[in-house]
Amino acid sequence: MPLIVQKFGGSSVADPEKILAAARKAIRTQQQGNQVVMVVSAMGDTTDNLIELADAICERPPAREMDMLLSTGEQISVALMAMAIHTLGAKAVSLTGPQIGIKTDATHTKARIKSISTERVQRLLNEGNIVIAAGFQGIDDNFDITTLGRGGSDTTAVALAAVLNADACEIYTDVDGVYTTDPRLLPEARQVERISYDEMLELASLGAGVMHNRSIEFAKKFSTPIHVRSSFSDSPGSMIVTEPEFADRAVCGAAVIKNEARVSVLGVPDRPGVSLQIFSAIAAKAVNVDMIVQNVGESGQADISFTVPRNEIAVTLEAVQQALEQLGSGTLSHDDNVSKLSVVGLGMAKQSGVAQTMFAALAADKVNIQMITTSEIKISVLVERDGAQNALRAVHRAFELDQPSAAGVVPLTAQHAKANAAEVASRLRGANMEELFIDDISLDETQGRVTISGLPDVPGIAARVFQEVADAGVFVDMIVQSHGSHADRASLSFTVPRGQVEKAADVGRRLVKQLACKGVTSCPNIAKLSVSGVGLRSHTGVAIQMFQALAEAGVNIDMVSTSEVRVNVVVDGQYGDTALDSLRTAFADALG
Repeated sequence: MPLIVQKFGGSSVADPEKILAAARKAIRTQQQGNQVVMVVSAMGDTTDNLIELADAICERPPAREMDMLLSTGEQISVALMAMAIHTLGAKAVSLTGPQIGIKTDATHTKARIKSISTERVQRLLNEGNIVIAAGFQGIDDNFDITTLGRGGSDTTAVALAAVLNADACEIYTDVDGVYTTDPRLLPEARQVERISYDEMLELASLGAGVMHNRSIEFAKKFSTPIHVRSSFSDSPGSMIVTEPEFADRAVCGAAVIKNEARVSVLGVPDRPGVSLQIFSAIAAKAVNVDMIVQNVGESGQADISFTVPRNEIAVTLEAVQQALEQLGSGTLSHDDNVSKLSVVGLGMAKQSGVAQTMFAALAADKVNIQMITTSEIKISVLVERDGAQNALRAVHRAFELDQPSAAGVVPLTAQHAKANAAEVASRLRGANMEELFIDDISLDETQGRVTISGLPDVPGIAARVFQEVADAGVFVDMIVQSHGSHADRASLSFTVPRGQVEKAADVGRRLVKQLACKGVTSCPNIAKLSVSGVGLRSHTGVAIQMFQALAEAGVNIDMVSTSEVRVNVVVDGQYGDTALDSLRTAFADALG
């Protein structure tokens, strides 16, 4: 018999009427010949209210006791949902996370799932029950209740769908599906019929509130299709699967994180281990670093810029200042009035000119770009917060995201309609379901690097540079623009095929004369190393682990760019094989 997992968020069970409506959906699904597992969040604002209650009692509540408290919200919901189903004439049993057998590690308030027992759930399903599972919670080896962090009910639902090899995982929420951008910011946002795991992971991590990023990591890792639907209508919703919606589209969505802060570490020694020392100090303060940009050093010194949540800027500056004192050099600057704007799409890897389109759209709206970082499927820029929404509208319009593709939606292949049971079973045999899963560590020795330093830090510069590069017929891969030591100047580096380095450098030299820049440097022999996989966002130490491995191998990093599914570094070409071996050794336990 087919098995459907249905997750209902807090807004979908906010009052008795909505609980009854969700119960009717589950009963209809069962009556259509399916077994049904419901995953339920706490009602409405219950979790927020419990947090406020804890704060009123204790300035810093112990994490263990917070888990004891917050888990009660879901316990109320599952009991009421089971009562509703009984009232409507069907059979149901409510279970907490521990009663199901969701085993986690002991990291209270943000635990990771290690394993899930299926025996009890499967037995109850076979007896004709709709199983009501409490989202967001589990139990550790000490039999203490743990919670998975905000949004964790999504993760519970997808994890249960994976271990039960469900035919579908339906996420019911207060929106109709996934949109090209936040419709609350841009009314012209278009609902998508389908989006790929990687695209959704990038957008979820960029603040698209439809799905929790850890749930997307689960779905990708265990090939679990997700159907995002409205709790309040019968609209078709959106599918999250392996394949993108359109084959001919480079970009599928855009997003903005408004409350970012930029930190720039200027003039640090350009030697192995410096990045490790800085980011280890930040990690020790439990700060989540987002956008990392390191550009090519000059005169034995390097500049590193990165972003953190605005509310963590003070503790970040304290950690970096301590690291600089240990290094004995370097200065620090910051700006807490910035936002990160990104475009995402699997098609970027196959189409050129995407960055130029984005930069031109921002230039036309007179938006200045402070930082740039790119990956194979994402381009992110840092802009002033006050202009972030207009910038989002500009790029959304430039990529015609409000319009469907003329070529139509790519047909969904049968192999992605349901996860392969044998493949899922093999992956579930690991000791930890949420362990870091590295699927590729690669070395690219086909590229060279061009750096233009001292560019005017004004709107339109990036658009002009890459328009001239495109006009010269040069294909650009990785782009990094860092915040330089002079407030009105920036440094821009990009990689191109080795055979086109000199042509790209000629473009740079022309621009230096026209714009009175500092100069151009180039290197025809670089090595680009990439680590990609599932869990890079939630396992925040991946970049640090890379920096440590390269530092121990004596390899200096020239460039860094990061995304949610990949971290790229550029080193001197002669150290490519050494760097690759060091990374493979460092991530040996996580390699799939």
